[in-house]
Amino acid sequence: MTKFIPYILKSLWRHRARTLLTVSGTAVALLVFCFIGAVQQGLLALTSDEDSGRTLIVFQENRFCPQSSRMPQDYQRTIAKMPGVKDVIPIKVFTNNCRASLDAIVFQGMPPEKLKAWRDINLQSGDMSSFASQEDAALVGIDVATRRDLSVGDKFTIGDISVVVRGVFQSATAAENNLIFTQLEFLQRARGANDVGTVTQLEVHLNDTADPDALAKQIDEEFRTGPVGTTTRTKGMFQADTLADLAELIGFVHWLGYACVGLVLSLVATTTVMSVQDRIKEHAVLQTLGLRPLRVFSLVIIESFLLSTIGGILGVVGSTLLLSSAGMSIAAEGVTIAFEPSLALATQGIVVAIAVGLLAGLAPGWQASRAEIVPALSHA
Repeated sequence: MTKFIPYILKSLWRHRARTLLTVSGTAVALLVFCFIGAVQQGLLALTSDEDSGRTLIVFQENRFCPQSSRMPQDYQRTIAKMPGVKDVIPIKVFTNNCRASLDAIVFQGMPPEKLKAWRDINLQSGDMSSFASQEDAALVGIDVATRRDLSVGDKFTIGDISVVVRGVFQSATAAENNLIFTQLEFLQRARGANDVGTVTQLEVHLNDTADPDALAKQIDEEFRTGPVGTTTRTKGMFQADTLADLAELIGFVHWLGYACVGLVLSLVATTTVMSVQDRIKEHAVLQTLGLRPLRVFSLVIIESFLLSTIGGILGVVGSTLLLSSAGMSIAAEGVTIAFEPSLALATQGIVVAIAVGLLAGLAPGWQASRAEIVPALSHA
């Protein structure tokens, strides 16, 4: 079959405009397919990793946007004494936009020692000591730094908050690459307010033997009659609830991914059918020269396969480069979904392109292989 590859390539290049349009259309459709897949993977990563089930988030009862949650920081000591609790991190959160946004800036203020102990970050530039010793210092996620063109030493202002970049980090958790970490007290005093002693949320890390659900109920019961009521959920459930509306939208967009696959199937099949119609007499001559119908069928299948696969590879490579360089994300109520490329997603895109290419060639290939020689030779 390999000796027919030059013939197949010449056949494709014979109608180069049609071939290029088909390949480019397939590439765009697969790019959108992979882009949608990246959003879905980002949402899944937030709600299903191991840490999301072994960490609790304590939030003010009946509050949603981080700016509206104000809990006493002293709750930290009470929770830390409960059986099964390994550590408690007080966190102050500020975001420039609580609604869904593609360019939300999310600040998280926490004690430097807690940040170092509980966040798996790798400094690409700067150092932790400079961050810990300067009140208005900030560690900026690499995706935010890329989007805003920030580097160590730059002053960054959003709203009433101004910070000096003392480090750019990359996190093992993709969503954290879109965060800016500051010191807790700095964020408590920011924007002309004096919120020292209050926090947005408490992050509770549990021992391996602790029951997350039972401990969550215990925490809420403890503060039910306190100055501020709480709602405690696992980190995964907290993020899922926070992003519930956005998750519904992402679920709807999932169907757009299937539509892209259908578009590729229709596009490649149409092009292959047109190619077969143009070469009816040519296929009859090949059969006259001794090619079996199965071989003609295979030639058409390979042609369809090449169209879809080449376009698919271009789309997958394009989406990977776009997602890697842009550092895109979407945030709602201080929780960020990162659009991250992955080998699994790229593999899925290429497999889809191959499968669609083979499927699209079945009907045209069957048509070409079943053509009767005499009528085909007399075809105008």
